[in-house]
Amino acid sequence: MSDKPVIGFIGLGFMGHGMAKNIRAKGYELWVRGRSNRTPVESLLSMGAKEATSPRQMAEVCDIIHICLSNSPQIEATMRGPDGILAGARKGLIVIDASTANPASTEALAAELSAKGGHFVDAPLGGTPVQAEAGQLSAMVGCEEAIFDRIRPVLDTWAAKSTRIGEVGSGHKMKLLMNFIGLSYGALFSEVVVLGAKVGISPQIIREVISPSRMGNGFFETFMGYVVDRNRDSHKFSIANAAKDLRYLNDMASDADMVNIIAGGAKHYYTHAIATGRGEDYVPMLSDLVGALNGVDMAAEVKKGG
Repeated sequence: MSDKPVIGFIGLGFMGHGMAKNIRAKGYELWVRGRSNRTPVESLLSMGAKEATSPRQMAEVCDIIHICLSNSPQIEATMRGPDGILAGARKGLIVIDASTANPASTEALAAELSAKGGHFVDAPLGGTPVQAEAGQLSAMVGCEEAIFDRIRPVLDTWAAKSTRIGEVGSGHKMKLLMNFIGLSYGALFSEVVVLGAKVGISPQIIREVISPSRMGNGFFETFMGYVVDRNRDSHKFSIANAAKDLRYLNDMASDADMVNIIAGGAKHYYTHAIATGRGEDYVPMLSDLVGALNGVDMAAEVKKGG
């Protein structure tokens, strides 16, 4: 019998499938639970994974459970529902939440699991779906140091780098700070390319000048991959998720009694996109929305600058 812990995985989307695949490939017994899309579930079952009927069952048979879902309400339902993880939790169970979540919710769930003798870990992700498939993500981890040491071998199956930020909740706080930077870039770059178009500077020229400069970065490259090349999949992060993350960031700032004008301004762009039915678009497509608000067709501007 293997001395490796039995692993569970809930949430098999863009990131979750690759993470779960790497866990199974490293020889861990794996239980999975997906949603309506059966493709990632069947992929993992073909590798020898088992399918749980509920989060409760997963908690009863697994030693460590990963959660990789879209938002805190989904995580809370998975934990607290009648067939949720807490209903089946036993002493020693570790739950690793790899989602981007509200730190206040994370801390509350951690207390509830602790009351049952378990341990809650927040380990939000840095990286892309391609890196998830390759096992090359990064993790920002919030938990006790002893628990970090215990879960490190499992984290290493899907993360090239895991950094313990501090106690429970600190991982999600760090992730929100990181996403605040990136999503503010999304709003900033949208204004830049639209203003450039209005004053006669094409998106192509903006990319040519900025990319090799100190202001160029990976986010800029994937963002401009859509703006200039019209590659829809160059930066696959939805506006709906972006708005959620900025909402959590603004809540965190409010709880800290901080004035946060830039975060508030960035949030409004994404909120407007959702209000106009664009929530499932990806972040670089915000440039089209900002263009429309200013009477600029960005696709036409790219053609003009070609």
